[in-house]
Amino acid sequence: MRLALICRPWSFHGGVETATAGLLGELVRRGLDVEALTPGTPPPVPGLRVRRLAVLGAPSLLRLFSLALAGRRAVASGRYDVVQSHERVWSQDVYRAGEGTHRGYLGAMGRGAGRGPYHRAVLALERRIFSLAGAREVVAISRLGKREIERLYGTPPERVTVIYNGVDLARFRPPGGSDGARGRGAARAALGVPPDAWTVGFVGSGFERKGLGPLLDALGRLGDPRAWLVVAGKGAIGPYQEQATRLGLGRRVVWAGPRPDVERLYAAFDLLALPARYEPFGNVHLEALASGVPVLTSVHAGGAEVIRPGANGWIVDAVAAEPIARGLAALREAPAGGWSTPARASVEGFTYAAQARAFTGVYRRLVR
Repeated sequence: MRLALICRPWSFHGGVETATAGLLGELVRRGLDVEALTPGTPPPVPGLRVRRLAVLGAPSLLRLFSLALAGRRAVASGRYDVVQSHERVWSQDVYRAGEGTHRGYLGAMGRGAGRGPYHRAVLALERRIFSLAGAREVVAISRLGKREIERLYGTPPERVTVIYNGVDLARFRPPGGSDGARGRGAARAALGVPPDAWTVGFVGSGFERKGLGPLLDALGRLGDPRAWLVVAGKGAIGPYQEQATRLGLGRRVVWAGPRPDVERLYAAFDLLALPARYEPFGNVHLEALASGVPVLTSVHAGGAEVIRPGANGWIVDAVAAEPIARGLAALREAPAGGWSTPARASVEGFTYAAQARAFTGVYRRLVR
């Protein structure tokens, strides 16, 4: 089977792109002839063919339309059995809604229907993709995402399939034995975090959407002098640094920036917090749990579907200081036996192999 997959170039700090790279590698290992249609030059995946798309870099509106046009031209000139897109373009058999819906995002962020030509263009492409004239099959990455697509666009439920992301269980794993103890100590020392601190991690770009502000407020409300926060990800940190200073947290917040070795950060964490306002399914949920770290998340995150409160994390029903502080307090004391084993066990079925197997089933159904 010959598959074309339209996607952005992946980078070490992008959850969507990292998930794409893992899926592509597994599809190739399953024997599919896969060609990635993508701008830029992505890191190599063994056995994957790459066809570069000529796309304008700026402004965002031209970049959006040039990618859609370049993707359509590439698809028309190739002989593919199935075309899958992870981007909003005009031509695809399968659309993977890895970022949810733009309409849902705007609503969650209080930005209404979206103003300006860029937002209108994204919404127009989205309407086409989810309509009967659009993708033959839509893949949501959580049940939350599936319900959102059906609710906002009236897409028939039989056209929307849920396929969860996979995680690299070899790269992300709990530290064990004396090596694990040294790993945790080294990770904290590298960050400047005291060895006996209770350390909360926040990993992700898009600080406003992922709830960093309310998390800082919650830590201030918690009033625990042992509590430290490590923030890793790409974004403007200035306003959040000022907020941390006002709350008296300044010296206990570490700004780690985007990191290629994020698996080493998890070794330093007692808890990962992602109280997102909008998150289809952040890969960090799986990464943290695979690393043996419990996760605090929100009802607005698809990743909440793998969280069992009190067993491997906590789910807050509102992205606000008080419920987040209660969740942090609930997770501050580990249960007998610790968090590591139940956290890891809860995601051992989320592999790239399982993800690729589910996608292959979709392809075969469409080809028939």
